[in-house]
Amino acid sequence: MIPRRTFLKQTGLVVAATTLTPSFVFAAEQDKALGLQLYSLRNLLKKKDLENIISKISQLGIKEIETYGYSREDLFWGHEAREFKHMLSDYGLNSPSGHYSGGDYLTGEKNVSDFKYILDAANDMDQKYVIIPSIPGSLQKSTDGFKQSAEKLSQIGEMCRNQELKLAYHNHAFEFKDFNGKNGMEIFLTEIDKDLIDFELDIYWVVRAGIDPISLFKKYPGRFKLWHIKDMMKIDESLNTEIGAGSIDYKEIMAYTQTSGLEHLIIEQENFEMDPFKSLSKSYTYIQNNLLK
Repeated sequence: MIPRRTFLKQTGLVVAATTLTPSFVFAAEQDKALGLQLYSLRNLLKKKDLENIISKISQLGIKEIETYGYSREDLFWGHEAREFKHMLSDYGLNSPSGHYSGGDYLTGEKNVSDFKYILDAANDMDQKYVIIPSIPGSLQKSTDGFKQSAEKLSQIGEMCRNQELKLAYHNHAFEFKDFNGKNGMEIFLTEIDKDLIDFELDIYWVVRAGIDPISLFKKYPGRFKLWHIKDMMKIDESLNTEIGAGSIDYKEIMAYTQTSGLEHLIIEQENFEMDPFKSLSKSYTYIQNNLLK
C-alpha cells in the first residue's frame, strides 16, 4: 500500500487533503482495492476448482484476497504458497493478509516455536498480516483464559516481528462477554504490546455483541488496521446479507476509517440466499458507489 503522504504528494493533493473526510482519504489511498476473505466461498472451494473461483473473484473487481485454512498437509487447497501467489498474480490479485489457526499454540498443546512454518507461508505469499481468527472454546470462559491467550499471542507477535510480519487478531462476539467489568477484547487490547499486535475488527460480530464499533475506534484509535464487513439480516440477526441490504449503518461507520487506522477493507459473508458471486457483486457495487465515494 502506498503511504498516505507519498500518495498525496504524487497526486498533488497535499493541501486539499486537509479538507477530505476520512472515508474519502481511505478510498483514495486504497484505489478502491476491496478485499475478500476466501472463507466466504468455502463450500465452492471444497469442489477443488480453485483457479476458476479465483478468476470469478477477479471479474468482480476484487483486488485483494485474504486466505484461510493453510496447513502442512493441505497447503493452500493443494498449492504451495508461492504457487498460489503466482496464481493470484495471474488474475491481478494479491494477498496482504491470511487467517492461520493458532489454537494448539494458545492452549500449549504445541510449542509456539512450531508456528514458524506458518510464518514461512505468509512470507512466501508476500503477506503483511498473520491473523489469528479465534481462540479455542476452553480459553473463552474466563479472564484467565484470555490472559493465557494474550501471553501466547505476545510470543507469536514477537516471532512475526522478527520475520517482518505483523500479527493481528480477528474477533467474534464472545470476546465482548463481560467478566465482572472486563472483557476479553479489552484484555487483548491492553495487555498485549501494541507494537506486537493489530486487530481485524469484524463489524458484524461487534454489532451482534451489542457493541458500537465507533466507540472502539474512539477508545483505541489506530488499532484496527483491517475490517471484515458483512451486513446483518434485518429479520434474523444470526444471518448475513449483502452490504447495504441489512441493518448495519456502514455509512456512519465508514466516517471513522482514519480514527480506526484502517488499511484493508475486506468483504466476508458466511451465508448466502442467492448465488454467492451475484451476492458478492451486489456488496462490491454498493461499497464502491456508496461507501468509497
